[in-house]
Amino acid sequence: MTEICFAATIKIGEINPLSGKLAKQGMEIHQGVEVAIAEANEAGGVGGKQLKLISRDDQSQPDVAISRAEELCGWEKVQALTGGYVDSLVGPIAAVAKKYRIPYVASASLQKELVQYENPYFFRVSRLQGFVEPLCGILTERLIPQRLAILHSATPGSTELARDLESCLKANGLEVKLIEKFRPGTPDFTPLIGKLAGMNIDVIVSGGFTPDHILMIRQLKENRVSPKAYIGPFGIAYENFMRTMGEDADYLYSTCAWNPGITEPGSEVTSRCFVKKFRQMFKREPNTTNMHGYTSAKALIAAMKAVMSNGQTLTGDNIRLALTRLDLTMPMEHLVFDQNGDPLHYRHVVVQVQKGKLVVVYPPDRASGQAVFPMPSWEQR
Repeated sequence: MTEICFAATIKIGEINPLSGKLAKQGMEIHQGVEVAIAEANEAGGVGGKQLKLISRDDQSQPDVAISRAEELCGWEKVQALTGGYVDSLVGPIAAVAKKYRIPYVASASLQKELVQYENPYFFRVSRLQGFVEPLCGILTERLIPQRLAILHSATPGSTELARDLESCLKANGLEVKLIEKFRPGTPDFTPLIGKLAGMNIDVIVSGGFTPDHILMIRQLKENRVSPKAYIGPFGIAYENFMRTMGEDADYLYSTCAWNPGITEPGSEVTSRCFVKKFRQMFKREPNTTNMHGYTSAKALIAAMKAVMSNGQTLTGDNIRLALTRLDLTMPMEHLVFDQNGDPLHYRHVVVQVQKGKLVVVYPPDRASGQAVFPMPSWEQR
């Protein structure tokens, strides 16, 4: 539980999984939010008032997320909400925000169904299509596999990614030979690897997370199964994964919304300022999850400034209206919300690990290098 408190303040509430199974990611979102709040307060706040961040822990549990949202909206009387990691936690928070007519800009949310409900107070800075479009592009335009497998974790976001990616590939004339679900935390992928080898799968897309990729890659190597490409949209483009895997991370593909070397054109100065402030506050390099927290908080702050500059009061409806009109160039994206609260321009780039570094290989107008395809077999390395 964290509170940054000043006199004559504007209250912003934040709910993240700061304990439980999602604590690492929740803390990363929280740190990004803290940077945005610190920057705003050091620059004079909003309308001459300092921002007060009231942070609560949902303990990675939906029922706790509901009670924390009720506390912030009903008791603390916050003027807006941010934070949130995974839709099972974001969804309940969004419902409470709607009940109190308080705008909520979620930091990490993907499922389409959340923006299909009529909730004019819900916005988010990420969307599933931001992963699907570049993956579909590189597979149909560059890699063009003959025998493609899509693996997905039995989680809502991973399952939806697999379904939407298959639809996009099919619409572009590429057949998927295998779609296979696995349980989160699967202790042994050997049977699945045997199935992949038996089908002569040449490209694997896996919607698993960092621990899944670590085990899968190690067992692919142990079994001398060498696909032409392995793509993990979630959990590979992170320093901790590449450090853990060492040279075995080379030639793997992932997607990335932002990192210190990959930023939205036109936002380079903002990106450098964020990195500098983050290093100052937390003594390490920021990652894309930190940037998601930062972006969601910056969106709220920009909307509040717009309300105040127009001489209006900071009501939930005024902030909500300002968010619908937002046009903000951020390091992660050119942030404009559509009529459902989805970010219109949220789109990852495809990266490949080469000699321990992330190289952008798709789309062509963002590429910093060429993809190595097919990747060398384990025996050739």
